[in-house]
Amino acid sequence: RAVICAERDPVALRTEIQAMREKVRAARPVKAGLFDVKHSEGGMMDAEFAVQYLVLAHGNGHPELLDNVGNIALLQRAEACGLLPAGVGQAAANAYRELRRAQHKARLDEKPTQVDPASAAPQRDAVRALWRAVFPSA
Repeated sequence: RAVICAERDPVALRTEIQAMREKVRAARPVKAGLFDVKHSEGGMMDAEFAVQYLVLAHGNGHPELLDNVGNIALLQRAEACGLLPAGVGQAAANAYRELRRAQHKARLDEKPTQVDPASAAPQRDAVRALWRAVFPSA
């Protein structure tokens, strides 16, 4: 907990997390015209990095973010404590759940996790809204 609750420069933390996002994305290219449920912009990874920022930047003042309850619950808690605009956390939590479900189904069916973008448009849009709320200058 001490590491998670350590004081951090929010601007530096945002920069570090955005850089890590780009590094991972560069290592996992997505075929043109497809949406990867994990690695594309608006995918699961963006939600995970947004949650990471919220926990590291605000965990010290919001102990409800320190429980190991998973990304869905943490998104809901971040909205409930006012760190996200009304509706953004819940919409992102629902989107994350659906993207994770699609990822698990693809793996079980031995199918790719890169899909037609239209099939995940609402989820992608919800995660993009989360990203803009957490990283407004990105």
